[in-house]
Amino acid sequence: MSAPVDVAVAVLIRSDGAALLAQRPASKVYSGYWEFPGGKIEPGEPVAEALGREIREELGIEIERAYPWITRVFTYPHAKVRLHFYRVTAWRGEPRALEHQAIAWQRPDAVELDPLLPANGPVIRNLMLPPEYAITRAGELGAEPFLSRLEARLRGGLKLIQVREKTLAPQAAAEFARCALALARAHGAKILVNSDAALAREIGADGVHLTAEQLRSATARPDFPWCGASCHSSEELRRAEALGVDFVVLGPVRATPSHPDAVPLGWERFRQIAAGAAVPVYALGGIVPRDLEQAMSCGAHGIAMVRGAWEKQE
Repeated sequence: MSAPVDVAVAVLIRSDGAALLAQRPASKVYSGYWEFPGGKIEPGEPVAEALGREIREELGIEIERAYPWITRVFTYPHAKVRLHFYRVTAWRGEPRALEHQAIAWQRPDAVELDPLLPANGPVIRNLMLPPEYAITRAGELGAEPFLSRLEARLRGGLKLIQVREKTLAPQAAAEFARCALALARAHGAKILVNSDAALAREIGADGVHLTAEQLRSATARPDFPWCGASCHSSEELRRAEALGVDFVVLGPVRATPSHPDAVPLGWERFRQIAAGAAVPVYALGGIVPRDLEQAMSCGAHGIAMVRGAWEKQE
């Protein structure tokens, strides 16, 4: 098959989290299907420029802030496309259906439109992931004090947590995971257990997070609603994509006390590795909340933090 057609795609996101979908015109293939707006990139045209041009033509708005996000290749019966998705969070003007049949704002967790363009289903699921992935540190701070901090963060809107407690005894780690899961459930948050699929299944966690070592040896995606993986290189990221994980953490961006021998990537190397990723990428390693804008500018979905996730409660 010939090389894929490159397409710039805009995921417009309102402050309430709703994203804009557009209904394909009657004159095009898949007429009536709902999609994220965008269009073909001209030869030699930078993706960001193509994005601005297409959205100006299709919606009548000017993009003011857009972040590179994920890139997915999809094969339709009539064409193979490489979709360069950008998250657009600021624009000038009111979106209008200048080329589509209609447009509509939809929350990713409650999409009511049908049918959706086949390539867009996984992307809508990706949008359900929050900008922060918090990693526990009960072994360092003590289980009871930490659970109080966790509850405070959950009340403040934290939605995605990884239970990673390498220093706790197995029984203590399991009990902590159960308590953390109960708190998360009460606040509508998700819990993934680091490396221990058996424990995740036993307590009914939302998923499992694979270590880089587990990722290298895995032959199939663990059977959980959500699966994350740790990556430190382009090779590991490609492996995670092939395995079908839902997202990855990539780092360390900066030096960290937990991995003193690891060579930091720095933001530029992070950007290079994350570019073109087919799954959302969280930046990890010495990250603090104020790094979110920098991370997103470098292609990250969001930020993953250990110490930085809990410092406001310290």
